[in-house]
Amino acid sequence: MVVKKKFFKLLLTFAVFILAGLLLAGCSGHKEAATEISENNPDKSNTITVRDYFGREVEVPAQAKKLGCLYAFSGHVVAMLGKGENIVAVVEGLKRDVLMTGMLPNIKDASVPTLGGGAVNLEELIRVNPDVIFIKGDTATNEGEIEKLEKSKIPYLVVDYKNIKEQQYIIEMIGQVVGCQDKAKRYNQFYRQCIDRVQKKVAGIPLKERIRVYHSVNEATRTDPKDSLPADWLQVAGAVDVSVDKDLKLIEEKYFASLEQILVWDPEVIIVNQTGVADYIMENKQWASLSAVKNHKVYQMPNGLSRWGHPGSLETPMAILWTAKTLYPELFSDLDMIKETKIFYKEFYNFDLSDETAKKILSGEGMRLSKGEENKK
Repeated sequence: MVVKKKFFKLLLTFAVFILAGLLLAGCSGHKEAATEISENNPDKSNTITVRDYFGREVEVPAQAKKLGCLYAFSGHVVAMLGKGENIVAVVEGLKRDVLMTGMLPNIKDASVPTLGGGAVNLEELIRVNPDVIFIKGDTATNEGEIEKLEKSKIPYLVVDYKNIKEQQYIIEMIGQVVGCQDKAKRYNQFYRQCIDRVQKKVAGIPLKERIRVYHSVNEATRTDPKDSLPADWLQVAGAVDVSVDKDLKLIEEKYFASLEQILVWDPEVIIVNQTGVADYIMENKQWASLSAVKNHKVYQMPNGLSRWGHPGSLETPMAILWTAKTLYPELFSDLDMIKETKIFYKEFYNFDLSDETAKKILSGEGMRLSKGEENKK
């Protein structure tokens, strides 16, 4: 078993080493952004106007070379678009994604201009001085944080979404900022194709026959509220998300169910996105009466560049495919997730994954560091 783990680790290391070089090639197809700047004078005086999630019209440099990704999702998108080497500021969570830091070593050394609880460290932000900053909606609704950002005089864009359509808009918004709109649109085209593939098959399943799913986000009892991205993509995958429309407890912008509620819901399947949570649920006597536990249908979700299906994940289309296959294996018997994973990384990272590395991603194990590990040398 030890030899096997070392073998996987060697394969993954080799994989990300090659992919790091490929990412430096950058994105292709940036004609729309280029029409607004002069190729002979690509300095900061040339700007474009971008509309963010809140509808703010923000003027940003047309060729932003220094990016502050203060929401992990924005960093994943920038990396997919081939501009990851331009990231100079991040949140700690971005440094915990093994594939991300393997592909882009500069992420490990990037500044973290945030304090505990996500508060902006104004002094550090000004020191790094990115051309543009991507922030979460939570930050943008905090008057104190916005005051800091305004003082920095660095343009910032709100990156947020509550559903698939809004997430796709944000992907293209970031593509506009980094001059890679064509690739962003190509990604969204793939996104829509995945949705269509799944919906054509699950459309015939009556609501009463659809599988009831509990989705654990990070922690065992943290889950999905209504009007959230996970609630949207789970519905697309043909699942009945048991926590939607329920009375959940809101703690620091995160939603939690009580164990008592989960026991009443008695989901047929549980999917988790954090390593160790599946084992915790399966081994904890308090969860033992659940149908999903008794039938051994508690599954760890894959983890590639990010945790598939997470509220802040770029790989939502892959989460839809994986979930549909997991819930309805007979209906999706022709869907080979190893093959699909390899196609995905080839298409958007120009990288040929080995079967073993694809399996590693699909297992979700060892792809994200625990809190604090990212600071260990």
